[in-house]
Amino acid sequence: MWALPPGWRKWTKRRIPLLAAGAVVVVLSALLAFHVLKDIVGIALTRADPVPIHHNTPVQTRSTPSPNAAPSSHPAADGPFVVRSILSIPGPIRFGQYYWDESKGEAGPLVITVDLTARVLSVFENGHEVGATAILKGYGDKPTPLGVFPITQKDAHHVSNLYDAPMPWMLRLTNDGVSIHGSKVERGYATNGCIGVPEAFAEKLFGKARLGDRVIITDGKQLKLGDPILKQPKS
Repeated sequence: MWALPPGWRKWTKRRIPLLAAGAVVVVLSALLAFHVLKDIVGIALTRADPVPIHHNTPVQTRSTPSPNAAPSSHPAADGPFVVRSILSIPGPIRFGQYYWDESKGEAGPLVITVDLTARVLSVFENGHEVGATAILKGYGDKPTPLGVFPITQKDAHHVSNLYDAPMPWMLRLTNDGVSIHGSKVERGYATNGCIGVPEAFAEKLFGKARLGDRVIITDGKQLKLGDPILKQPKS
């Protein structure tokens, strides 16, 4: 007759915490893998779409057009917080790729936009796009937050206090450490809520940005010529 070995109750009791911790790790890893795989599938579907993620022509958006946006049949609106020109980019920006061209730029207010769906960060100076890059973002229980954030700190050689990881050319956005910083921007990588950009791009942005400059993070909102980058209060 089959019987349990002596001491099995004690052996089982000692290992229950280890088994529970292992199960939690497996579940969290599966969730992260699911979100990353979902994002990769989204990239593949987007590349199959004839409309690029980011292009030098107006891009169709899934969101309702802004009532303040200029009609496509009229000249683009003017002003430092309106899209006045867009970089000429031939197609989707791939991981690790970036564009920087200040030839059409003008001295003026700097605004940074980030669209998490397209995984693209754009830099506008006086309404002219001077930089654009693919990004890394956060997933799961460490998502990248949405909203408008001022740059509150700059540190070219920052190291994360929480993760003991280098965050070169860091531009802090939130008190809990969400920042734009240089990263290894490759497929399959993610952040703990920060916005990771190629290091060479991060250095250029660090040199341009000033404390107080605003960063607008959206999820599925893309801009076209004449669109307001930042809503201004009515006078």
